[in-house]
Amino acid sequence: MIAKAVCKKSIGFISGIVSYAVLAIIMLLIAFAEYALWDTNQIHRAADKSHYEVYKPSKADGGKSFKELQAINDEVFAWLTVYGTNIDYPVAHNEDNMKYVNTNAEGQYSLSGAIFLDSSNSKDFSDFNSILYGHHMAKKTMFGEIGEFSDRAVFEARRYGNLYYDEKDHGIEFFAFVHVDAYDMSVFRANAKDETRQEYLENLIEKSMYFRDIGVSTEDRIILLSTCSSSSTNGRDILVGRITDETYEWFVPDDVDTVKKQTPADFMYCTLQEIPTAKLLSPMLVLVLAALLIVKAVGVHLGSKQKTKPKTE
Repeated sequence: MIAKAVCKKSIGFISGIVSYAVLAIIMLLIAFAEYALWDTNQIHRAADKSHYEVYKPSKADGGKSFKELQAINDEVFAWLTVYGTNIDYPVAHNEDNMKYVNTNAEGQYSLSGAIFLDSSNSKDFSDFNSILYGHHMAKKTMFGEIGEFSDRAVFEARRYGNLYYDEKDHGIEFFAFVHVDAYDMSVFRANAKDETRQEYLENLIEKSMYFRDIGVSTEDRIILLSTCSSSSTNGRDILVGRITDETYEWFVPDDVDTVKKQTPADFMYCTLQEIPTAKLLSPMLVLVLAALLIVKAVGVHLGSKQKTKPKTE
């Protein structure tokens, strides 16, 4: 009798410990999920173009607020705008291309980084081909919308942009959308020399998913906006344009759905995607239910054994 009582108490004690352990794990998982959601939202909020609007050069203030940003971070030298998108950001430049992968335009540490010019390029955009890099992010932040140009309707509708540098606005006329591997050095070769310009241009056109003939030649200056692609491992989406002295007015195209669905992407060094609440909570709910069922099953099994055990006295 004493042994049975001790055994019963032990089973109850163990069952209680298991229940509390499962509950503690559940609470930790919920807390982690809440923190992950909060942290992800903070990253995207910091990367939103509205964070930088106060610094945007404008004719009204003569570029005063942009100069204030330059006073905060003297490596900021330009401003990029792609009409019909949320791409409207300052541009930085450093001799180390890795710096602005996790440093924002204000010079602070940030996972969203900044839009930056390749270290091999000149800040006056006098090179034949200049390359700008930016993270592929959800919520249409940073270069998160570049991939949308893989839709022919988007590519045809959003043809222009603006590039401010040297205290002057310059136009951008986009003419190609390219999808290549990140290690394709025939494309990621900034500042192509005179003797290789024709070869570089022809290669770029040949690899284009879409191309619009606007008469680009080796005498022009072209600009590549590059970001990670969600459609392939190590893939890069690149929007290519020609820098012009002529500027274009801002417009929102009415012949294309500007609210495109973001395609899922790997959480890589250059791809930051929002983690939807449902995707975090659904597995946790399944885990909670499974844990509760296991605890219940163990309790029922142990209780059943006690009831069916034959009496020995």
